[in-house]
Amino acid sequence: MNDLRQKVSSSKMAFLKTASIEAQQRSNALKRIADELIAKTPQILAANEKDLEATKPLVEKGEISEALFKRLKLSESKIRDMAVGVQSVEELANPVGKTLSCLELDRGLELFQITVPIGVICTIFESRPDALIQISSLCIKSANAVILKGGTEAQNSNQILATIVRDALRENNLPVDLVQLIETREDVKNILTMDDLIDLIVPRGSNEFVSFIQKNTNIPVLGHASGICHEYVAQDADLNKAYSICFDAKVQYPAVCNAMETLLVDEAISEQFLPEMAKKYLDAGVELRGDQRVVAVLQAHDIDIKEASEEDWTYEYNDLILSIKIVGDMNEAIDFINRCGSAHTDGIITENKEKALAFITRVDSSSVVWNASTRFSDGYRYGKGAEVGIATGKIHTRGPAGIDSLLTYKYVLVGDGHVVANYSGNDARKFTHRKLEKSW
Repeated sequence: MNDLRQKVSSSKMAFLKTASIEAQQRSNALKRIADELIAKTPQILAANEKDLEATKPLVEKGEISEALFKRLKLSESKIRDMAVGVQSVEELANPVGKTLSCLELDRGLELFQITVPIGVICTIFESRPDALIQISSLCIKSANAVILKGGTEAQNSNQILATIVRDALRENNLPVDLVQLIETREDVKNILTMDDLIDLIVPRGSNEFVSFIQKNTNIPVLGHASGICHEYVAQDADLNKAYSICFDAKVQYPAVCNAMETLLVDEAISEQFLPEMAKKYLDAGVELRGDQRVVAVLQAHDIDIKEASEEDWTYEYNDLILSIKIVGDMNEAIDFINRCGSAHTDGIITENKEKALAFITRVDSSSVVWNASTRFSDGYRYGKGAEVGIATGKIHTRGPAGIDSLLTYKYVLVGDGHVVANYSGNDARKFTHRKLEKSW
């Protein structure tokens, strides 16, 4: 416990030191990380292969899911994508020290609201080694310190990636403890008590895991419990668009939180749409589960699927499994999404703009899409460079959490001998409260 506390304290000191370091040094470190990811691809893949070999028996025993195993696996293309992601973060404008507003309180007395990093962030994530690089690059760019806890199944992958990041910090005269790695579950339990040192926790994992974090710490938590995403195919949808969008939302990469888990189909077009859509899914190896009406529609076309249980409507598969439900109209679709969804990402496919706008207004999710795949809900695709996670709450930040989600602000008041006494009493001076177009 004492060693861990010292480690977290060193993160705090690294954060405080970084406040006075030029933004260009942080950018140089990110460029170095991107270069080293490419240069050390063989070593990264070798480390990842060790993790995969150690994890295969656990998958066979059912102790680790196939979806988790897929997230664990790296490839040359994934590492290239990681490097591109780091480069895109580096190319973002420096987010620290931006003037959000300037208010003249009186002549010579000016109040600035400026962006600042949050501080020490602890992120806990399962399986995906690329998450380590995404999170580290965002924290370096925004001058935050980060403590990383990856899943034990990715231990070797995480270690080599963390070494690449820390070496880049050292080579660019940045505090190396700006990024640190912890590796045991006991460390996680202990770190939850350190609300005097840690400013924010970002958990990425199962519903149960995120709930455990939220219930066992006084530190603010940013995250989402699950990704139960929907596409609703409305009566006036372009069916060719619908086939393409619904296929992509489930099949393109099912082991992620923005993949569709439930497909809602308007009853008016269900018999026209479902048989062809079901064939496309089955050809791609998707297991389908439907309500009684879906089962009946497909049986009439000699397609047999499982009947969905009540649990299916609120279950995150993260796999090639999809539940399908027929709804009477858009109102029923919206009610179903708001009741059974997780406020992550939900979409409507329709050519009716009025209907789409009503759906967008009434669906209470962090991302709502119209005629597009739920898979677009991602920090990189949203132009944030990368993301530390997806936030489905409504306080501080929402949706893919990028650079802006790792910032808060402070007020800086600049005067010239001003004192409050002059603004009280019978002859009090008046405040001007005049907005200024002025930067700090």
